[in-house]
Amino acid sequence: MSTGASRPADIERASDGGSRYRLRDLFTPLDTLLVSGGDPRLTLDPDDRVNAYGCAPSPEPEIWNFASSTASTISQAAYDRAALAREELMHRCLLDEVEVAFDARGEGIREELRGHLQLSPRVDIVFSPSGTDSQLHALFLARAVLGAPPVTIVVGADQTGSGTAHTAGGRHFSTLTASGLAVRKDGAVAGLAGDSIAVPLLDAAASDIAMRADADAAVMRAIENSLAQGRCVLLHIMDSSKLGWRAPSAACLDEIARRWPRKVQVVVDACQARLGRRRLRSYLDRGYMVLMTGSKFFGGPAFSGALLVPKGLSRSIDRIGAIAPGIFDYAGRCDWPIAWTALRSRFERRPNFGQWLRWEAALAEIGRYYAVPGAFRARALAELASGIDSMIKLSPALRPVPNASENGGVDDEEFARGTIFPLALLRGGEPVSIAETSAVYRALARDMSSEIDGSAADQQVAAQRCLVGQPVRLERTDGKPQGLLRLCVGARLVTESWSADAAQAQRNLQHMLDRIAHVLAKIELLLDRAATVPGKSVLET
Repeated sequence: MSTGASRPADIERASDGGSRYRLRDLFTPLDTLLVSGGDPRLTLDPDDRVNAYGCAPSPEPEIWNFASSTASTISQAAYDRAALAREELMHRCLLDEVEVAFDARGEGIREELRGHLQLSPRVDIVFSPSGTDSQLHALFLARAVLGAPPVTIVVGADQTGSGTAHTAGGRHFSTLTASGLAVRKDGAVAGLAGDSIAVPLLDAAASDIAMRADADAAVMRAIENSLAQGRCVLLHIMDSSKLGWRAPSAACLDEIARRWPRKVQVVVDACQARLGRRRLRSYLDRGYMVLMTGSKFFGGPAFSGALLVPKGLSRSIDRIGAIAPGIFDYAGRCDWPIAWTALRSRFERRPNFGQWLRWEAALAEIGRYYAVPGAFRARALAELASGIDSMIKLSPALRPVPNASENGGVDDEEFARGTIFPLALLRGGEPVSIAETSAVYRALARDMSSEIDGSAADQQVAAQRCLVGQPVRLERTDGKPQGLLRLCVGARLVTESWSADAAQAQRNLQHMLDRIAHVLAKIELLLDRAATVPGKSVLET
């Protein structure tokens, strides 16, 4: 298996024959294209025709989506936009070379994304198949900005994507890259491998689930120790984590900027996209890179990654000399902004149609969300949060996890309240096993009516298929790891609730809350039946 080390520093341009082959790729069925150009997480199960997150490549409106911390099914509006975008590119390719037409479309969606997020034209955008791929892009660019290989310090290492443990050290996070190259998972990405330091956020010794009180101090110690060794630092901060937490604090970031200018490059993990546009702009104004996706809060299809790069960094990036050979396996020419002419010229012409179409679909959701008036967005998220909090607290089978972040400032805008609601599943007041939590997660996505003996009302509850956020595993000092499910509010709940008729909008919000109550009732039903049917479990384990 290759680690990419044998790739030349500069890649020859594709031949005309290669261009024609890529044009033929556009005629591949849309469902196939939408799951192409990614890693194995996108692979469809041969029986169920869904990916690892239970999502099909085409719309399934009968499934209720409360899983935006993980992945959502594609909406009809997003699917239609992807179909139209493909058709438009086909027509454009009749006039221009595939790469020329694809580049123009890529710049168009960069401009559209900047518009929706209210970003300066000076902010550059690097697209990727997933937020995990974007982490490798950030590491690659940070080496150029800092002038040396950095130590990566990952804040919230216990609450980020599983691939981060690998990418932070410049290692492969899967067995196959999005470009189709077989690699050894956790093997070095040639030219990028280095050291990383994990700073977990969970207070593992606390009796309840809570953020450690010394998170800021732990971050400062990790930076001080790294700099004392003569190393520069790539600080990977969290906004927000799998549990909706943000760290380190604003005061800590101010202190880092004051003490160590130009020695610490910050990259913000905002892949969840659960932050106000003011906060996003403030990060970029401070010179931070920002990781984001269109497939979490916004509800686009998994996966669509992006790295936002402030203009102050772009000038040094385009003058990169030697290039880490392994990065050629994780980026093509079209991924980089067209203004980065020198850097782009070093990469292979390799349009990733799947990645592009997933972003087209995501932009349909992003545009719909920001077309909703800001006052309604804020009210809808607040009302949904209050309703969910109340329902979870009233359930004897559920225990909520409090939001530990310092949300509520003006920069948080509609995200002043949390949009991820982690909950522990209980039996007799004690958390159930991780295995049972995972079994409930899988059963929620299935019609369980044939497995449930009970009233017609119970069977109606059991029949509804719904997606929630994947279980999060938390390690505890008592040696008993705990699993949490996540009920998530995403952009689509807001857009589907909006109406210019205030009374109708309120009824729509109540309809969403009724669906959430239904999901919680199904969780309780599954837990109850698993415990009360002797010798028979309704849950697969």
